[in-house]
Amino acid sequence: MRTTHITKPADVERKWYVVDATDLNLGRLSSEVARILRGKHKPIFAPNVDAGDYVIIVNADKIKVTGRKLDQKIYVRHSGYFGGRKEVKMRDMQNKKPEYIITHAIKGMLPKNNLGRQMFTKLHVYAGPEHKHQAQQPEALVLNLE
Repeated sequence: MRTTHITKPADVERKWYVVDATDLNLGRLSSEVARILRGKHKPIFAPNVDAGDYVIIVNADKIKVTGRKLDQKIYVRHSGYFGGRKEVKMRDMQNKKPEYIITHAIKGMLPKNNLGRQMFTKLHVYAGPEHKHQAQQPEALVLNLE
């Protein structure tokens, strides 16, 4: 007789949440959103099942960081060719692609496997206050990140 509950993908009920990133700390916001995407806030959490919810982040361009990260943090990519390394400072990235800053931080906090990539698809980030997911009737999620 089995007494331990084993979560199956059919048991998961997903919700949609909207998070306003205005004046929130990047790291604290990212860790809370990663927790919701994984489903660790639910009692049916299992590490082998994607039990997380959908998260929409708006106002990504108004995120804040502490210290001198705007000038010292560097995002690196490589084209694959010799000398193809490109470096972009966080200040320039915030002006050019503010969504990337948040998605990059959250993606690094998810598992590095097929399940983590599946969880990452439930994240939607927008630079401005508008999003295109009104039909899903998302709930406003207020994060107390003090």
